[in-house]
Amino acid sequence: MIGRKYCNVVESEAVPPGLRDVAARAGVSIKTVSNVVNGYVHVAPDTRARVQAAIEALGYVPNPAARQLRGGRSGVIALAVSELQAPYFAELAGLIVQAAESRHWTVLIDQTDGRADRERDLLAGLRRLAIDGLIFSPSALSGEEAVASGGPPAVLLGARAGPGLADHVAIDDRAAGADATRHLCELGRNRIAVIGVPDDSPRGAAAARRRLAG
Repeated sequence: MIGRKYCNVVESEAVPPGLRDVAARAGVSIKTVSNVVNGYVHVAPDTRARVQAAIEALGYVPNPAARQLRGGRSGVIALAVSELQAPYFAELAGLIVQAAESRHWTVLIDQTDGRADRERDLLAGLRRLAIDGLIFSPSALSGEEAVASGGPPAVLLGARAGPGLADHVAIDDRAAGADATRHLCELGRNRIAVIGVPDDSPRGAAAARRRLAG
């Protein structure tokens, strides 16, 4: 009886085409392929056409991670707020995503629940990620703590951010309270109530508006 010898055949995954393959097919340098892929204008039309034809024939797809590494940017920013179900933060998140999309950025959104430990963990975690920037509305932490934690460049939102610590977006809460009260007074109202300021919250937007309006 003739013995049979069996062997296992392992199929290797096909390696996707790279810049070198496109350059070889188009008969140009790797630098020229890179210029075409990145949209640089100083490429002759016929050369650009050959490179584009080679890209289509090979099915070459640029590696976004490699491009981001070369450019020093990830194209990702983070948004951290206390509660996404709140109408203010929900609308804010939607508008930020729209603005980021127009610039081809991705937005990572996280909810801290207004807890100091969650805010600290989030800030610490972002230092380990390739994040280009952070939009942060601190609720439990002060602006000083948020900035002192290091990490990516940050834009702080809200009354707790504190002036002069970083780029800061907020309204003038005292002026808002004064404007609301002044408007009612001009309408002839002289018995004005303030609703929505907890007794144990001496800081924050609502408290600031009440102090000036009182």
